[in-house]
Amino acid sequence: MIVSLRVDETFRALGTDVRLLVSAPDAPALVAAARELIEAFEACCSRFDEDSELCALNADPRPVVPASRTLRDAVGAALWAARRSDGLVDPCLLDALEHAGYRSSFAPSPRAVPAPAGPGRAASPAVAARWREVVVDHATGTIARPPGLRLDLGGSGKGHVADRVAALLAPARSWVVDCGGDVRLGGTHDVHVAHPLGGAPAARLTLTDTAVATSSVVRRAWRGDDGAPRHHLLDPATGAPAWSGLLAATALAPTALEAETLAKLALLRGRGDALVHGGVLIGAGGAVTTVGAEEVAA
Repeated sequence: MIVSLRVDETFRALGTDVRLLVSAPDAPALVAAARELIEAFEACCSRFDEDSELCALNADPRPVVPASRTLRDAVGAALWAARRSDGLVDPCLLDALEHAGYRSSFAPSPRAVPAPAGPGRAASPAVAARWREVVVDHATGTIARPPGLRLDLGGSGKGHVADRVAALLAPARSWVVDCGGDVRLGGTHDVHVAHPLGGAPAARLTLTDTAVATSSVVRRAWRGDDGAPRHHLLDPATGAPAWSGLLAATALAPTALEAETLAKLALLRGRGDALVHGGVLIGAGGAVTTVGAEEVAA
């Protein structure tokens, strides 16, 4: 008789809490391999680790830099997200992020900063669209970009690495990889979407073999040097924290990278047309709207 083991492990990585839940005869080995993959990805692609390959790329004065397959794939995922979002999910906003005060990794604290309020305005792509100047060349093993153009792979990286872990866990009977809200699922699972203002879940979803991601202007927030509230989702056109009138957006998609991208796109636009596979929107007053998915229930 083959006995299926269940391993449920949570650890800190990628600046967030990562959870791995696997049911399989070799679940301990699969979870260990998945954790090793995630930690190796973080060591390569974190902007907060000055010894990472990403930080070395950002500091390199050469226009074309040799890069590992891990970094090339991660940058490629970020460029895919930029294209998919018509430039709203822009990996070239690191200077603006640091100027806003997001200079180091921190544990999110939802109650430390008041939620945005007042009239919202849809974000716009940066006119320069500098992400178009970044070229990943797998044939030569290089990344080209203008010297001084620095990349941030934080959001897209979580979705991308969740998809890489999904490929590793695919042989298991049932599994979940949750990279701080960027989630891939193998098998059927009940998922509760947290409300950014607390209290009961905003929605309950029953999902099978898919991905779900949530983006919020409440969870990863801080006060700037002037004491004013700030958060990590920027309007590329202005470089300032965006406020479209939505507190959070949750997107469903076949992959975590796409779900992450669509959730950010909906949040930055302030409307639900980006949720092409279904999802959930939460407005300024906390009202919950479900979009185009029968399996989403408030």
